[in-house]
Amino acid sequence: MLVAAAACPCPPLLVPEVAAGAASELDAARAACTDALGVLAAARPDLLVVVGPDDGAGAREYPAGTPGSFHGFGVDLDVRLGEGDGMTGGELPYGLAVGAWLLGRTGWADAPVEGRGVGESLAPDTCLAEGRRLAGRADRVALLVMGDASACRTLKAPGYLDERAAPYDAQIARALGSADITALRALDAGTARELKVSGRAPWQVLAGAAEGGTDLSGALLHEDAPYGVGYVVATWS
Repeated sequence: MLVAAAACPCPPLLVPEVAAGAASELDAARAACTDALGVLAAARPDLLVVVGPDDGAGAREYPAGTPGSFHGFGVDLDVRLGEGDGMTGGELPYGLAVGAWLLGRTGWADAPVEGRGVGESLAPDTCLAEGRRLAGRADRVALLVMGDASACRTLKAPGYLDERAAPYDAQIARALGSADITALRALDAGTARELKVSGRAPWQVLAGAAEGGTDLSGALLHEDAPYGVGYVVATWS
């Protein structure tokens, strides 16, 4: 059963070593993520699953101990997803690597950790089914859900300016901040792709995990778009 969840953004810039001179611009987002992880710890989960975007077309498991790095961003920094031997032969995708960095930064030791990467093209129904499966992995499951909102909020944003982006991100903030499963289920994969939203599939996994379980209340901890990309931090508990 899902007992708690935290939604956090996953830009590599969240890691100060990657952001370098611009690191202070995301201090508020980092602080909110730290608070969100505190909510997960307080729920006393038996298992924490980190869910985030992946390059593949489906869902991929990342066992405890899977390594990741930020070498591709010019930073000699390695991370590991919890404690374990990570016998996959692969590395964490960037979103899960940011999640592993957050957990390491806060000294997470409250429950075993594993990861799930979900591809951008994964259909909503498949995401929901994956979430239901994850919720059944233990008596008390918590999710750390990594993903960004639109990347089209300004002219200098990665996806340039799209007038749909700000209203879309406001909808996401409302849904995550109020634990609105129905709104997350209804997210359209095509629109998310056009607005360069990395969080659509992970959020729909969260919606599936929350079906049929204990009623959870949402709280919006942070919302901003400092680089034309929507960043939302929220908790469900």
